[in-house]
Amino acid sequence: MTEHTHTQNDSKPLLTIPAPETAERMANACANFLETLTPALRRKAEFQFADAERLRWHFVPMELWERKGVLLKEMNDAQRKAAFKLMECGLSDQGYRKATAIIDLEPTLGEIERAEGDTRFPRDPDKYFFSVFGDPTNNEPWGWRAEGHHVSLHFTVINREFISPNPFFFGSNPAEVRHGADKGLRILSAEEDLARQLLGSLKTDQRGKAVINPTAPPDILTREQLKVEVGAVQGLAVESMETPQRELLVKLIHEYVDRLPREIADIEHRKLRDANLNDVHFAWAGAEERGKPHYYRLHGPFFFAEYDNTQNNANHIHTVWRHMEDDFGLDLLRLHYQHTEPTAHHQH
Repeated sequence: MTEHTHTQNDSKPLLTIPAPETAERMANACANFLETLTPALRRKAEFQFADAERLRWHFVPMELWERKGVLLKEMNDAQRKAAFKLMECGLSDQGYRKATAIIDLEPTLGEIERAEGDTRFPRDPDKYFFSVFGDPTNNEPWGWRAEGHHVSLHFTVINREFISPNPFFFGSNPAEVRHGADKGLRILSAEEDLARQLLGSLKTDQRGKAVINPTAPPDILTREQLKVEVGAVQGLAVESMETPQRELLVKLIHEYVDRLPREIADIEHRKLRDANLNDVHFAWAGAEERGKPHYYRLHGPFFFAEYDNTQNNANHIHTVWRHMEDDFGLDLLRLHYQHTEPTAHHQH
């Protein structure tokens, strides 16, 4: 088991570090999930690793985006248990609680929309798809996806030890439940509160750099793009922050990274240390008051995180954690194929 060093965009070196324990858990959980499926459901769940479907993703309801894979609604209890066990392998305890809370929020959203006379989407916690790309039981690259409204998880596994965990999307509608038994529930509260605390700590000159637009964009800018392409870095650089502000920003980054299993999260943190924290920029757009449309992003040397809360009267959050070069494991795959003999299945 080795560590490989490579460069990104001819800039600072980053480590590609193995996560063998998590990779093994994923492989075992995925194989077990597939074994629970009937032949018909397994045909729905399985794809070739090189299938273009692996690179498609979105976070909208299934009525707005055609997804492939096997639905929770189609599964029996044993199959559902195996599916959620696979999901659990890609998340920390904190991340898993958030993911399942987001799924469980769908009926609440349905009640809110029906009360408003909106019946376009049947909000259903069983409308989440599980898909497997390649064979988790051998040493060839493989991956898996769990996706539905406001949850989009993608994992690519190379050599049974290297894992790319992106794109990684969590959303919440409502961002705050304002009525009923769950009144006060805020699934993604820390993602908002830490950023707002950081913004509030900024001095006038710092705020002038951090606030890039008085109006928030209607959604995250990267949307369902295959690759992050956002142009020039904007916002306030960490090197221009005071120590307490830097600490707040690090906590905010941790809120995104620590959704991942500890072994993968540790790798993300190590990449951040091996890069340069001073190069991370914090940018805010929109209102500074709570309850009004707002947006922020964290633009780092290898990662890009976005948060948007503008829809449904600023009570509808979208968040995403992405890698600038390695979403869907594309950078890992390039390294892998450089060190193996070219074969037909490498034409991905």
